This record gives sequence, structure tokens and C-alpha cells, in this order.
Amino acid sequence: MKSVFLVFKKKFKNKFVKKFVQTLKNIWSIEELRKKILFTLLLIFIYRIGSFIILPGIDPNKLTTPDSAKSGILGLLDAFVGGAFSKASIFALGIMPYISASIFMQLVTILVPSMQKIQKEGESGRKKINQWTRYLTVIVTAFQAAAYIGYLHTQNKDALIESYSYLFPVSTVIILTVGTLFVMWLGERITDKGLGNGTSIIIMMGILARLPQSFIQEWNSRFVRGGGGLLIFLIEIAFLVAIIMGLIMLIQGTRRVPVNYAKQIVGNRQFGGARNFLPLKVNAAGVMPIIFAQAILFLPTIVTGYTNNGLARYFTDHTNVVYMIVYSVCVIAFTFLYTALIFNPKQMAEDLKRNNGFIPGVKPGQDTADYIGTIMDRITLPGAILLAFVGILPGIFQLVFGTQQDFSTFYGGTSLLIMVGVILDTLQQIETQLLMRQYDGLMSSGRIQGRQTVASGM
Repeated sequence: MKSVFLVFKKKFKNKFVKKFVQTLKNIWSIEELRKKILFTLLLIFIYRIGSFIILPGIDPNKLTTPDSAKSGILGLLDAFVGGAFSKASIFALGIMPYISASIFMQLVTILVPSMQKIQKEGESGRKKINQWTRYLTVIVTAFQAAAYIGYLHTQNKDALIESYSYLFPVSTVIILTVGTLFVMWLGERITDKGLGNGTSIIIMMGILARLPQSFIQEWNSRFVRGGGGLLIFLIEIAFLVAIIMGLIMLIQGTRRVPVNYAKQIVGNRQFGGARNFLPLKVNAAGVMPIIFAQAILFLPTIVTGYTNNGLARYFTDHTNVVYMIVYSVCVIAFTFLYTALIFNPKQMAEDLKRNNGFIPGVKPGQDTADYIGTIMDRITLPGAILLAFVGILPGIFQLVFGTQQDFSTFYGGTSLLIMVGVILDTLQQIETQLLMRQYDGLMSSGRIQGRQTVASGM
């Protein structure tokens, strides 16, 4: 029996290895796809090089990483930019100001009727909104750069070169603003000529850049400092794999509403009459509710100059019970709010009616809109609760298992959600390129489904 199992295991392993190698050959054989991958890797390399260039006026030998930059919201911000925030790099703010400006403009285009008209103008309207987003990015970056100067004066005063002190505020604001705009440009070039969404890939690479160091720190804490040894470390890895699998289900989970299309006879040909499904995503809002919630909890820290003083202390420590409760409530509330903003059941009902489609047992028009809205409300609640639970998982693991701060951020929250979503999106694009050229996809069973583009916001 054991020999049969070993033979089956060997055959399965050889088949998997051959399939993987053949898939890599297929990817490399497509010239367009190969150029996109190499171009994306080149721009990512440039971005990572810039993350190690220190701001003028700072002595890198005296630069330290304070505890405030390792925990809570500041730790998360540092993770998004690959440690550039704590290193006082020219890319210290990364692409986050552009993300904030994009979120604001996205909300404005939804809430303001005049902006909706501009957005519906097509390519010209999209260019106008993108240009206004860039202008807003400059303003947001300038404000955050000023707050970052206050942070450096408070946390790394000894590292500031005294002879450069009179030029430091002006040069830092200019360099950080230019750095953010350059990172934004890199993201746009990746989107246009590379592979995947450039903004999302840059954030993901910043998160992944800290993964090896986080693993090493956790390994050392378990073995060198006597933190439970190999068993606890393996349990943590098993939980991490299980959470990733759960996140994939949350991102790809849909409720399929049956839709029938009436038959139409045009000449000698028959159209319609087919049965289809209307996929309603369990997590239609994507990662946006978590970003909104963290932005709200981040405000006290900005007011205090990136320090954890007073009230800001409760909203920067993700192991604090007050933080978890407020954070969960914000995530659930923003999930319903953002879903209501981007999801229009009335428009969907009109589209179905226009295309001679109907839901069995439901009258077309307002009844269909109410039916779709009711289903969406029912599936949004468990999705919002799961999203809130994912958001507080890093704090729970740090409290229960004593996990290191950096390693705990990979157990959930925005970091893991962005990583899983971006990887799914990128794999989906690669699979589409393969299938277009009649190659097998990346998976032998089923297609890879990425995030909903409008919901991801990135």
C-alpha cells in the first residue's frame, strides 16, 4: 500500500513539475507577454532602488527606526512603501497620496452630478478627472510631507544635519512631492505598457519587500529567544496558508442570480432564449472599506505629527481592544456605504429589460431592482463582517501567539488583501494572454477570477 502511494505521489509530482515548466515556456514564448513582464520588472527595480536613497540633510548612520514606525497605522504605512517611511527615503510617502487623491475623486464623481457628466464624456472626461487627480495629489503630498518633517524632528532629531537645517523643510517637501509623482508615473507606465495595474503592483512590491525580513524575525523569535520552537512556527505558517485560501474565497465569492433571455427571431436566425447568471460579488467593495477605515483612524496621527500621543495612541495600536471595535464598526459601515455607491440595482434592472432579460418569477423594472438590491444587502452583511474580521486578524495573532509586529501584518488587513487580490489580477491577465494564443491556462480546472476593478479602487 505504501509503495502504491509513493508511486502515485511521484507521478503526480512529475506531472505537476512538467506542467509548470511547460507553462513558463509558453509564457516566455509569447513576445508581447515577455516584453510586458520584463518592462514591469525593470520599473519595479527602479522603484526599489529609490526606496534606499536617503533625503538630503539626514545622516543615515544616525537614523533609527522608532517604535511608532513599527506598530499600528505607521507600521502599515511603512509596509506599503517597503520600509521607505522609516528609512527617510525620497519615496517615504510612496504612492499613498495618489491613492488618497484617487479615492476622493472617485467619491466626488459618484456624489456630484456635474462630475458624473464629465466622467460620461468618454476619453476627454477621463483625462480631465485624471489631471485633477494629479493636481490633488500634489496638494495631499505637500501636506503629508510637512507632517513627515514634524515626525522626523520628533523621532529622529539626532539624525538631522544641523548645517542643513534651514534648507531641510523646503527641500524635503519638494523632494517628497516629486518622489510621489515619480512613483505615480511609474505606476501609470506599468499599467500602460507593463503587466497588471501599476499602482496595485507597486504597493504589493512594497509589502512583499518586507516579507523575508519578517519571516527571519519571526523565526529568530521562536528559536533564538525560546518562543515555542518549530511547532509554533509551523502552526503560524499553517494559519497563514488557511487565511490566504479563505481570502481567495472571499474575493472570488459570488451569488449567481438566474437570468433568462426572451427569444427573438430576426429573419431566419434566432437570438436569445439562453439561460445565464448574474454574478453578485459577496465582497463588491473590495479593499476600499479597509482603506477608508484606516484613513479615518489615521487622522489623529496626522494631527499629532505622526506621533502616538494622547487619543492617537488608541487608534495606532492594532492590538488595542478599542482600536479593534472602532475599526470593525468603520469597516462594516464603509462596506455598506461603498457598495451602495458603486452598485446600482436600478441600472442593472434597466439593462436586463433593454436586452430582453428577466429573472424567473420577478416582474421586470422596479420589482427586479428591488429583488437584486435585497439579495445584495443579504450577501453584503456576511461579506462586511468577514472583511472586518480580516482587518483585525493581525492584532489578534499578535495578542494570542505573540507574533512579531512585522510578521503579524501578513495575517490579514490591507496588506494580505492587496497581495492576494493583485496576484489574482496579474495571474488572470497572464492566463488571458495564454488562452488568446490557444495555450492552456495556468490552472487545469476553472479560470482565475480577479477582483472587481471598480471596487478595488486601485
